[in-house]
Amino acid sequence: MPKIEHVEPPLPEIIGTASAMQDVYRLVRLAAPRSTTVLLVGETGTGKEVIAKAVHKLSRRASGPFVRVNCGALHENLLESELFGHIKGAFTGAVENKTGRFEAAHGGTIFLDEINSTSPHLQVKLLRVLQEREFERVGESKTIRVDVRVIAATNASLEELVEDGRFREDLYYRLNVIPVVLPPLRERRDDIAPLAQFFLRRYADQHKCPVPDLTPPVVDALKTHDWPGNVRELENTLERLIVMADGGPITPDLLRFGRPRYALRPTKGGNGGGGGNDVRTLIRNLVRAGVQTPVPPGLKGYHPFLVDGLERELIEEVMRQFGGTQIKAAERLGINRNTLHKKLEQYRADDAKAAGRLAEAGRSTNGDELPPGAADETLTSEAVSPP
Repeated sequence: MPKIEHVEPPLPEIIGTASAMQDVYRLVRLAAPRSTTVLLVGETGTGKEVIAKAVHKLSRRASGPFVRVNCGALHENLLESELFGHIKGAFTGAVENKTGRFEAAHGGTIFLDEINSTSPHLQVKLLRVLQEREFERVGESKTIRVDVRVIAATNASLEELVEDGRFREDLYYRLNVIPVVLPPLRERRDDIAPLAQFFLRRYADQHKCPVPDLTPPVVDALKTHDWPGNVRELENTLERLIVMADGGPITPDLLRFGRPRYALRPTKGGNGGGGGNDVRTLIRNLVRAGVQTPVPPGLKGYHPFLVDGLERELIEEVMRQFGGTQIKAAERLGINRNTLHKKLEQYRADDAKAAGRLAEAGRSTNGDELPPGAADETLTSEAVSPP
């Protein structure tokens, strides 16, 4: 790619000329006139949809539709119907024919946001659309052909998902024709001030109020903040400042970064508060307590400390419920009996090692006696013996 000293944003609504965005602008201008598939990679809030719209508006398909689908917002079955459509009676609730988003995008562009969240079944169908530009509606055998450009976006590493077996390698290569990496806001701090001014004007106009002044200390504070939510967080911050300033200048005392915690009374049943007794809340509280506790010696991190520990408690509790019968316990746990048997053997081996260490510590301290209270620390394996 030829080196260009400076590239302006491809569209007026794209703000910022920081060096970190130069490659983005170059790739957008190069890719837009073609029908090549584009993959946008970046953290949440970096403006992937804005860039996708820029690619569409600068393309030969600009007069056609731009259809956005958030693949992470719908269940697999609903997403399949949303993308490819369905016929009446295809499933419960399908009371009429539905045109899918790929059909709706014919002659234009479809933007598949959070493509990383799609299921393996759906990935197969997406691969076919990318390769053949054809598909069938849910519940129908008739093949439909479409002329559509695909722009996909991901906020996770597809390479890592491929290595973990959670994303098809062939689909990855079909999507990764023109990869465009969007830098986080912390890597384009020179753009923070112009972005802030842009959002101030937008929300001042929306709320029918004068555009407030950004004082220099506020600009400095905005530039030094880490912005984990990226441009979206900055936008929300500026809208809040418009309201809080109430027509006056924006001063440092109005700034509030981070995620404030509110003291709320738990709802009845505990589903809405941190002190609830539902399983999800208890797990959340367990994790929060665990990550604030030093990892015991001999463990490599939080995963063996919390996850392995919770797994053992679960297995031992289910074994107690079924009187030590491994076949029934494995069925209730949803794991293979051989897997359960190996875990029980490992627990017994771990207990033996722990008991040996305690005995050795006792002999080195008081001859052949354990230190006071040491016996209470010995791990037990109640009701985990194989039948």
